[in-house]
Amino acid sequence: MKQIPLAIGAEPTQAFDNFLPGPNAAALAHLHGLEVGAPPVYLWGPPGSGKTHLLHAVVHRALLAGQRAACFAASQPAPWPVAESFDWLVLDDCDAFGPAQQQAAFSLFVDATGRGAGVLAAGSRPPVDLVVREDLRSRLGWGHVFALQPPGDAETRAALRREADRRGTFLSDEVMDYLLTRFARDLKHLMAQLDRLDAFSLSTQRPITVPLLKKMLAEEEAP
Repeated sequence: MKQIPLAIGAEPTQAFDNFLPGPNAAALAHLHGLEVGAPPVYLWGPPGSGKTHLLHAVVHRALLAGQRAACFAASQPAPWPVAESFDWLVLDDCDAFGPAQQQAAFSLFVDATGRGAGVLAAGSRPPVDLVVREDLRSRLGWGHVFALQPPGDAETRAALRREADRRGTFLSDEVMDYLLTRFARDLKHLMAQLDRLDAFSLSTQRPITVPLLKKMLAEEEAP
């Protein structure tokens, strides 16, 4: 009989101190020193390159400093009401904004820069290639633009091992090799697999091994 696993715990805060820079050290350094009122910053790159993590890291630091952030993404339908003033405007997944979201983003962008708030945005494409209204596209490319790259093999392994250690779980090199060869090397996707594997390990009361990972996948694929 399977045992119902206990809650694994809250997801780790996406902050500067748990971001592995790898090829994105320049973007990390710039954002680490970013202050309210600086020129806007736009991050772009493929899934798993760390765009959302870095946006959240700036917001995390801002909240600790007593500042306010207004954060919006393509998953949130417009209109985007803002009930109070904010120090940072954060826009994620800009490449997926629909017409109403583009209008909302443009209005908030103009308002934020007009009164000295900081603006951060991210998408999978550079500003020049975004299929959005021209006035929004030009403003997203107005400040500093950083192209992010997914972490390399060493950084991906380090991130997986650090998350496993945070959970109190041992992740062997063999299990990590299997994860990296079986699944796309998108760190967000790999973290989701680790989450599933950790829960399966708790439910079966067995340590995480390659046979256990294969068993989990076989059960999920079974009709």
